[in-house]
Amino acid sequence: MKNAIEQQNFDGEKVLVRVDFNVPLNEKFEITDDSRMTAVVPTIQKILSDGGSVILMSHLGRPKEGPTEKYSLKHILAHLSELLGTEVQFADDCIGESAVNLAANLKAGEVLLLENLRFYKEEEKGDKEFAKKLASLGTFYMNDAFGTAHRAHASTAIIAEFFPDKKSFGYVMGQEVANAQKVVGNPERPFTAIVGGAKVSDKILIVENLLNIADHIIIGGGMAYTFFKAQGGEIGNSLCEMERLDTCIEILERAKEKGVSIHLPEDSVIADAFAADANTQNVASGNIPSGWMGLDIGKQAQSAFSEVVANSKTILWNGPMGVFEMDAFANGTKTIAEAVAKATDNGSFSLIGGGDSAAAVHKFGFENQVSYVSTGGGALLEYFEGKVLPGIAAITDDSSAVSQ
Repeated sequence: MKNAIEQQNFDGEKVLVRVDFNVPLNEKFEITDDSRMTAVVPTIQKILSDGGSVILMSHLGRPKEGPTEKYSLKHILAHLSELLGTEVQFADDCIGESAVNLAANLKAGEVLLLENLRFYKEEEKGDKEFAKKLASLGTFYMNDAFGTAHRAHASTAIIAEFFPDKKSFGYVMGQEVANAQKVVGNPERPFTAIVGGAKVSDKILIVENLLNIADHIIIGGGMAYTFFKAQGGEIGNSLCEMERLDTCIEILERAKEKGVSIHLPEDSVIADAFAADANTQNVASGNIPSGWMGLDIGKQAQSAFSEVVANSKTILWNGPMGVFEMDAFANGTKTIAEAVAKATDNGSFSLIGGGDSAAAVHKFGFENQVSYVSTGGGALLEYFEGKVLPGIAAITDDSSAVSQ
């Protein structure tokens, strides 16, 4: 891949690395999942072992009014130092005097973490002057934050303009793009896409784009009930987007024209309330009684979906099959995770698309039994929708490389 980290030597460079340290913190400011941090350790180690120094830039949360204690990156400093085995320096302002001085005095082998980029509104606005100030801190720019690659922010896209010949992806970005390309570019067939989640509207573009490349599309989660309603089914109090009924019919018709098999859950686990201790039963998905709602795929659907997955050579999974956070409605998602892991063990390529799907494979302990778990939910979705991702285009200088 053009601009790959493997092709670079960072000896004597001060490398500004955009990372995604938007990690979850509890009320004591303790990190509850450090996977986004551990993912970039090899990138940082490569730069340091070449004889370079590293300046890390990230956002954390969504601060509304400038500097906010709960969103300060100082909370992750000790753990970052531990992961890297070296004391990481900290600038309490990403473009202020402390950042300028610490960056200027940074020696080879040292690491500096800048304070939360989003303490400045200019970051999300993609402000050029703000990007220029960040750029002045280093001699080389690297983007290793796939989770923000779909944003045209100052640190993810605009800053690259100041490094025309000195910019690259890190290992995380390189792997994300390569794995996504394996699915979009030339997948081994049959290719099955598993799409779940609450709303058709959230996944409409990805489903429409997948109609051009997938052999099978499995639809689960709340969005399935809009499809049943569109076909005249009774769905009780299940989630339904009435304004999307025509869209669902169009998708089914287009799939038929293109020879793509759409698999909807023939049965569902339904409940009389949205609660972990609600009464439940297993019924046909298009025949849900009034006052009841579908909260997971049923036993027949689990079996049918697992069979499709077992016969697939390429698998993309984005979105849960039910309300997997509640144990009573987690079986569908767990069964799919098991089926994907089993297919992978039998030689299939499986890509888990960030967000809830990544959370599910982690929850059920299958993260090491699939081919690749993406670190970017929204970014991966937009990639599969066929959109150009600004964070990728800024490095490759080639928008067509990321547009399908």
